Amino acid sequence: MGSMEQQPRPRPRPARRTALTVGRVFGVPLHLNTSMVLLAVLITILYAVFARRQLGLPPLAGYVIGLGFVVSLLGSVLLHELGHALTARRYGIGVRGITLELLGGYTEMERDAPTPRADLVISLAGPAVSAVLGAAAVAATLALPDRTLLHQLAFQLAVSNVIVAVFNLLPGLPLDGGRALRAAVWTLTRDRHLATEIAGWVGRLVALGTAVAAILLTLYDVLVPLALPLMLLVAVTLWRGAGQSVRAARMSRRFPLVDLSRLARPLFGVPSGTPLAEAHRRRDAHHPPGAALVVVDAAGRPVALVDPARVAAVPPARRPWLAVDEVARSLAGLPALPVGLDGERVVEAVQTHPGAQYVVTSGEDVVGVLHIADLAQLLEPKRKMNT
Repeated sequence: MGSMEQQPRPRPRPARRTALTVGRVFGVPLHLNTSMVLLAVLITILYAVFARRQLGLPPLAGYVIGLGFVVSLLGSVLLHELGHALTARRYGIGVRGITLELLGGYTEMERDAPTPRADLVISLAGPAVSAVLGAAAVAATLALPDRTLLHQLAFQLAVSNVIVAVFNLLPGLPLDGGRALRAAVWTLTRDRHLATEIAGWVGRLVALGTAVAAILLTLYDVLVPLALPLMLLVAVTLWRGAGQSVRAARMSRRFPLVDLSRLARPLFGVPSGTPLAEAHRRRDAHHPPGAALVVVDAAGRPVALVDPARVAAVPPARRPWLAVDEVARSLAGLPALPVGLDGERVVEAVQTHPGAQYVVTSGEDVVGVLHIADLAQLLEPKRKMNT
C-alpha cells in the first residue's frame, strides 16, 4: 500500500524510532521500518509453501525463493514511492524521505501540493509506476515457460504490482485514489479542507469494504486463512488513516484562529531563589493562575521557566522550602516561536520540535509561553484533552 505524508499536518509524524535509514535513492533518504521483518517472514513462508507445491522444490529452496520474492516486492514498492517523490520534486515540493514498512510504504513530503492538478498528478504517479511494472511482469509471464521458477516469480510480481496499482486507486484517503478524489472535489468546491474531509469519509467506507471482502474471500477459500489477519490489518490501517485525514481537515480549517499574541500565556517573573509557594502566591495576587511563572535575573530578564509538571510532583508541604530554580527549565533549551508566526507554521514548528511548552518571542524579547494543550484546545475544541 502506498501513500504520501505531507507537511504541515496536524498530527504526529510517522515514528521513525523503529526505522533504519539504509541510504539515499536519487537523493531521497530511504528508511526501512522494523515491521518489514514481519512482512518478510510472512511472505517468505507463504511463498515457500506455494513454490514447493507448484514446483516440487525442497523446503530450503522454497524459502530462498520466497525471500527473493520479498526483495523483488520491496523493489516494486520502492519504485512506486519514487514515482510520488520524483513527481513531487518536479512541482518544487521537497521530499523528506521514503519509508518501507509492513503494509507497503509512504513518501513524506515537506508541504502540500499547491494546486489540485499537482495533487492529482503526484497522487497518480505511484500507481502508474506499479501499472507499468505489472504490465512488464505480465509480458514476462507470458514469454517464459510455464511451471518454471522464473515463470512463477514473474507471475507473482505481475499479480502483486497489478493489485498494488488497482488497490491504491480506490477513491479514499489515505490511498492514492483518495488523493485523486480530493483533487477532483478541491477543483469543484475550491475548498481543500472540505475535499480532504470528504475523501477521508470515503476512505472509511473503503476500509470497511476491505474488511468485508477479506472475510468473504476467506470463507469462499479464495484467500488463504493465513493472509486474513494481514488483510484485516490493512483495513484497520486504512480506517485510522482516513480518520486522521478527517481530523487534519477540521484542524486545518482553524489554523487562521492561531494568534500567538493572544494564545501565549503572559509571564510573571520572580527572582532566583524565591520559594515556590511564595512565587505562586505573588503570581496569583497579580495575574490569573494560568500566567507562566519564570525566573528572572538581576536585570529582570527571564532566564528559566517553572515547569508545571515538576511543580505538581512537589508535595505542598515542601513548596515553602523549595526554590523555584529547582523546578525550572532554562529558556535557552525551549523551542522559540516568533509572535507573528501564522497557524500553519506554528503547527509545523510544533511537529518538528515536539514539547509541552514553547517560548514566544518578539525580536530578542520573550513575551509569553505557549502551552501545547492551549493550542490543541483551540484546534480541536470538541476533543477531550488530558489534564
